[in-house]
Amino acid sequence: MSADHYTYRVTWSPEDGEQVGLCTEFPSLSWLADDPVAALQGIRQLVCEVVAEMEASGEAIPIPLAEKHYSGEFRVRIPPELHRALAMQAAEQGVSLNRLASSKLAA
Repeated sequence: MSADHYTYRVTWSPEDGEQVGLCTEFPSLSWLADDPVAALQGIRQLVCEVVAEMEASGEAIPIPLAEKHYSGEFRVRIPPELHRALAMQAAEQGVSLNRLASSKLAA
């Protein structure tokens, strides 16, 4: 498993006064640094080390989000009143409820 396939981001941490590197697939890991490049390098190296340790101990390694298959479908439960209101909006706009919900999620 290549640690390069994981999802990384760097953001400012006001609590720490530094940049923090994060990995979505390993939410418990982070790396603080003075600049964004060092934060990214740090979290990537840390993930490499953790993946190597997990491999050595036979633990299940998270699959990178980029390598997962997404069907494009998921269920959402909403109150009946909201369902009715959305169905009315869709009808008024001449689109399907699915198209309306998709456009609202994308906005």
